Formats: sequence, C-alpha cells, structure tokens
Amino acid sequence: MKLPAMWRRSLYHYLGISLGVVIIYTIIFLLLVNYEGQTQFYNPVDALYWVISTTTTVGYGDIVLTSPIGKIFAIFVQLSGIVMVFGILITFVITPWFERALNMPLPTKAPDSFSSHIIICGYNRLMETLVDELEDQKVKYIIIEDNEEILRGLIEKKLPCIYGKATDDKTLENARVRNARFLIANRSDEENASIVLTASSLADAYIIAVAEDSANVKYLKYAGANRVVSPKLVLGRFLGKKSTGPLCNGAWWCNYISGWI
Repeated sequence: MKLPAMWRRSLYHYLGISLGVVIIYTIIFLLLVNYEGQTQFYNPVDALYWVISTTTTVGYGDIVLTSPIGKIFAIFVQLSGIVMVFGILITFVITPWFERALNMPLPTKAPDSFSSHIIICGYNRLMETLVDELEDQKVKYIIIEDNEEILRGLIEKKLPCIYGKATDDKTLENARVRNARFLIANRSDEENASIVLTASSLADAYIIAVAEDSANVKYLKYAGANRVVSPKLVLGRFLGKKSTGPLCNGAWWCNYISGWI
C-alpha cells in the first residue's frame, strides 16, 4: 500500500534521526572500548550490535562497558532508546499513522463518467443481496450512506459509494442523479419520502421506494415514487405463491427488484 506523502515524510524524518543517533553511538562505543582496552570489540559489527541491543533495551550482557564513563554512556543509551522507540516512534509516527488511517477522507462524489447507473440510498441486508446481483450482472451502481462505519466497510469491500445524506440535493447531485437510470430509496419511510421528493425534482430517474410500514405505501407513491416495495408484503405474496411448490433458494428480494432493473 502506498503511504500518503505526510506519512512518508514523518517516517523518513524518524528514520533519518534514528540512523544519525545510531552512528554517533557506534562511534562513541568504539572510542570507549578502545579506552577500556577491550580491543576484541573494537570493530563496527560489535559496535552496531551493542548499540542496537542496548537502545532497544534487550541488553544481552555479552558486551559490557566496565569503566564509570562507559556505564554512564550505557545508561544514557538505554534511556534515549526508550524515548526513541516508545516516545517518538509510537507517539509521533505510529499513533498519528493509525489515526489518519481511521480518518481517511470519505468519498463524496461519483466519477464524472457515471451514467445509466443505479443509485442506492441506504445500505443494509436487503441491499447487500441486490448489490451482489448487480455485481454479477455488471450493472453500474453507487451507494449513498451517511453512516461512517457502514461506509468504511463498503470502502474495504471496494464497493462504489459516497458519503452524505440522500435527502440533500447536493448529495444526489454528487451521485449523478441526473444521469441515473434508477434510484432506490432505502431509508426510513419519512426519509424515503424526502428522498423521493428531492430526487423527482432533480431528475427523471425511475424511483423505487422501500416502505418499512405497508401503510405508508400510498404516501410514498404520492411523494412521487414510481414503485413502492414493502418487504413484508412482497414476502407474504412470495410465500403465498410458493406455498404449493418448493421454495427457491435464491434471494426473493433481489429477484423481485431485478425484474424492473
């Protein structure tokens, strides 16, 4: 995954500073072991090994500075290592990294090339089945969702979606409602009425509203929906038709909708 420029700069700065500190510590270590007469450790490999193991507070103890100044230096390296790893790296690099990852800008606009597509206002289990069907049929669609958690889940699944309230003119414009074939209002009945009114004033897309309460079907039609679907009524009719025969194992909701799409 390619990191954003700001993340790369923070990481590069940290690595650059860390590398400089390690080089300085390595040089000082070489001077100290030479001063203490531990010439068997007077080489870059042992020096780097000691610096890294001490900085990370591992401290195997196979190489030890014995002079007072050497011990003071070892303490300083250990303390600075704690600051470098747990203070600077975690606080200023890793934590902001995760915070930015969790707060990545949400998409708010469909591509300009979008046309003859289906706009789905609100994502839930019903729409999940429909989306699978649209994916199989290679039909263009875009989902409008105002729940950030749901939207980030859609983004992870690489499903086309935008953030916003489907009741707002701007959100529907960003979803290219003027170029859409269908619009499916799948929020609460009250929100659906507002979505239908707004969408019908902006474009001539065929509007399907999903009614939570079958008693609100006629009101959604009055609002301007071309078709109103009540899952409860559809399921009842479906079961009634299938009561004398085997039930299909497909998605009854998706089949019902895809008949118009």
